[in-house]
Amino acid sequence: MFVLSIIKDTIPVLPANFGAPPHQALIDEINKKYANRALHDVGLCICVFDLAEAGEGKVRYGDGSLWYKVKFRMVVFRPFISEVILAKVKSSDEDGMRLSVGFFDDMYIPLAYLPHPATFDPNERAHFWLPDSEAKTTHERLESPTSERMYIDQGEIIRVRVEADEFYDDEPGPPKAAEGVAVNREVRRAPYSIICSIAEQGLGPVAWWKSAQADGALMDVA
Repeated sequence: MFVLSIIKDTIPVLPANFGAPPHQALIDEINKKYANRALHDVGLCICVFDLAEAGEGKVRYGDGSLWYKVKFRMVVFRPFISEVILAKVKSSDEDGMRLSVGFFDDMYIPLAYLPHPATFDPNERAHFWLPDSEAKTTHERLESPTSERMYIDQGEIIRVRVEADEFYDDEPGPPKAAEGVAVNREVRRAPYSIICSIAEQGLGPVAWWKSAQADGALMDVA
């Protein structure tokens, strides 16, 4: 889930921080710049792990800061493909579910990666699974008895498998104009997002499989 990435950069230390130890001042400045920032093809930066190298501070013309060439290791959040992790359901809609791990919310489960057959209940704003159901259409599944539905509710802890991650680098700036006509800007996408699946046995709400294990244990005792 977490990896160490080596990064090189030139970091300024402001005059107000000259009294602090250079090592600590550099770590503070690096964390200000990188913490909670998604780097393309790297992942979500969490914090500095350690400083590998730091050159001598130099003053640039017209700038009172000390600039250091540094090489450091950064703790990065980037689960590897096929890794199984725990997440919380943040919201659900007709397109799938959005998940959160607390500090990162751009995790999604599209419809194709939900257990089959699964359907979105617009009244409950949640997806539900109908195991062993012969219903073939959404309408038939929505007509099923509520007692047979296994809902995946908002706030529930679920076990998911990482299927893919995606990086986007949208261009900043005002909307572009074509022949004098302003073109509506596309909805900005998250710079880093993760696609997950619960379409296998053992995945999905943790409570599902805890109850299954308990039932199995009772059968063994009997």
